[in-house]
Amino acid sequence: MIRFLLDGAVIEITDAEPTGTVLDYLRYTLRRTGTKEGCAEGDCGACTVLLGELAGDIVQWRAVNACILFLPMLDGKALKTVESLGGTHPVQREMVARHGSQCGFCTPGFIMSLYGRSLGALGTEGVPVGDVIAGNLCRCTGYGPILVAGAAVPVAAEDDAATVEALRALRPAYGHPTTTDELADLLLAEPETRIVAGATDVGLWVTKQHRDLGATVFIGDIADLKRIEETPDALTLGAGVRYSEAREALARLHPDLGELVRRIGGVQVRNAGTIGGNIANGSPIGDMPPALIALGAELTLRRGADRRTIPLESFFLSYGKQDRAPGEFVESVRIPRPAPDALIRIVKLSKRFDSDISGVCGAFALRIADGIVTEARVAFGGMAGIPARAPGCEGALTGAAWNEANVEAAALALVDDYQPLDDLRGSAAYRRKVAANLLRRIWAGQHEPVSVLHG
Repeated sequence: MIRFLLDGAVIEITDAEPTGTVLDYLRYTLRRTGTKEGCAEGDCGACTVLLGELAGDIVQWRAVNACILFLPMLDGKALKTVESLGGTHPVQREMVARHGSQCGFCTPGFIMSLYGRSLGALGTEGVPVGDVIAGNLCRCTGYGPILVAGAAVPVAAEDDAATVEALRALRPAYGHPTTTDELADLLLAEPETRIVAGATDVGLWVTKQHRDLGATVFIGDIADLKRIEETPDALTLGAGVRYSEAREALARLHPDLGELVRRIGGVQVRNAGTIGGNIANGSPIGDMPPALIALGAELTLRRGADRRTIPLESFFLSYGKQDRAPGEFVESVRIPRPAPDALIRIVKLSKRFDSDISGVCGAFALRIADGIVTEARVAFGGMAGIPARAPGCEGALTGAAWNEANVEAAALALVDDYQPLDDLRGSAAYRRKVAANLLRRIWAGQHEPVSVLHG
């Protein structure tokens, strides 16, 4: 059984498929057709809804994509759709007054994203309106009126006292594990169980590839996996920490990390996708692994009561294959704090600035003393079947004078470090060229932040 709140009423679902989507349930069972299907992959934002869960004495709301949100992920939470606003919310009035809608198909999604901003929802605090709606696409109106409408509504939390009490009284019914001990026991007994965190990638396996995921376990309610610990030496993130939750801590570690997170999907994706899920999935174009590898991150994996810690780079073995035993799961990642004098550059190149997959993601961590490179860690995503370091480039830099000739030699060495593929995101020749140019750019002193670098 799944139990959740919808506009204050308790909804019970007794016969839900584990991978049935919230979007389909809203449209075909509840007939809440304001939530639209535009892409079925979390890219266009037409299906945006707000999900709320208890965070102490308040409700933490976050905008998410209903098209890749599985029904069990609603259990014990509160849900709002565009119908919840009643047509009279200031965001709706401003959208009408500013002519922010034309055909209207995408409008409910925009309204829900801007409504989330008006509540100070997760991922929107201090974020420009343009970033808030980066995960929403409009094909006919143009964004000017929408941006103006969003900016015209002040940010003010609503009175959620009744929702807080209702959520406290609502007992989750689906049977998610709530501790890492419970998760470890379950996976030890049933090692083939599919782990689902934010479903920002797994959701597409269902909606696009029509795959049967088999037995699944949803880990979004495990508090142990949501730990964020900052020390003078390192930042440790639990595998279940969402990108929106991690962004500020990552930015304190280094500003380029914060800017990189800003480029990962839209707010809806960052509000669902997790640090551990992105790593465990092993995608060769995942944005975060190259940066974490360059910074010397370590991964802690757990199987039953046993834990082991490995360098993150050694987790990725080959395309689609990771160093993870049956029944083992990613528990946390530890990122050493860079030395104050370290030269760090992290750059994502993509065809579209917002909400786009990397063509190439490069990360450089250099230590230079008295004009000599004493340490070099260089990692790329999108250049091979796995995110990986560049041993030839690093070898050409380490112990060499930090000068243009040696930087050029290291840039040329990248050609032999990777064998990139030709695909829709870029040719192999393009990838080799831009990877080398990123290193040349560091030497040339063109240190633009990652936010302005795109293909």
